[in-house]
Amino acid sequence: MKTVAFKMKLKPGKVAEYKKRHDEIWPELAAAIRAAGISDYSIFLDEESLTLFAVQKQSDPDKPKDLPNQEIVRKWWDSMAPLMEVNPDNSPVCSDLLPVFHLA
Repeated sequence: MKTVAFKMKLKPGKVAEYKKRHDEIWPELAAAIRAAGISDYSIFLDEESLTLFAVQKQSDPDKPKDLPNQEIVRKWWDSMAPLMEVNPDNSPVCSDLLPVFHLA
């Protein structure tokens, strides 16, 4: 099991809607994420900077690489694009975070 962390950025005034959409995550999207071997997935918000910090556990680091090719994922990205910084294909702008400490 590999732990992966990355950050994303919300647009001003979009926190409540971002949280609402994740509270009501589409079952098909959740199933696709789980099928890609992702578990224990959390997203945290730094309200001051509007930076989102995501942490997930991956059973196989190669399996999630197929998620961007899935229609449900692209549909989710399109729906989330008005709320956050995105790339031209509407995927979230993500930056990997390097692990520097872990206490088990």
